[in-house]
Amino acid sequence: MAQRILTTQRLTLTPLGDEHLEYELELDSDPEVMRFLSGRASTRAEVEASHARRLATAAKVDGLGFWAGLVDGDFVGWWTLQPAHGPDQPDDPGVADLGYRLLARHWHKGLASEGARELVRYGFDEIWLDRIIAQTMTVNAPSRAVMERIGMAYVRTFPTSETEPAEIVAQGEVEYELTREQWEAR
Repeated sequence: MAQRILTTQRLTLTPLGDEHLEYELELDSDPEVMRFLSGRASTRAEVEASHARRLATAAKVDGLGFWAGLVDGDFVGWWTLQPAHGPDQPDDPGVADLGYRLLARHWHKGLASEGARELVRYGFDEIWLDRIIAQTMTVNAPSRAVMERIGMAYVRTFPTSETEPAEIVAQGEVEYELTREQWEAR
């Protein structure tokens, strides 16, 4: 099952493609957007490398990958439902990692939650995942709020492997989850 176009009341989530690279450059070159990630704007070369990795994600597990989010045809950010990854995440095809990144001008409009909620629905109802996780820096309160709004529950705090920015990294990362059983009970 290939990624498909998903829609919500306001969003069209279309599989990420090469036509979205310039939008990703705008997104990742904003230091405020990257505050809880690298703490700085990304260079064009870094965005191009990230874009290639994002596109490759769609080839790993059928139906999973990155989606460009559009509102009335305008790019607002991207969402991902990808195979869970990391040193303490075993390769389990029943587990996916949810993520999102929006242009700052689209923050505080409910779009992050709206897109994330649709990917959770898609993950459980169409891909038949067993568990969806999401991770962020402990201090990233807006992202944590999105996770909680869509029904995810805090699981743990763990040390981060990142080295910068030091003041953010010191508090580690958090993981949230939603299981199939929790989804079906809602």
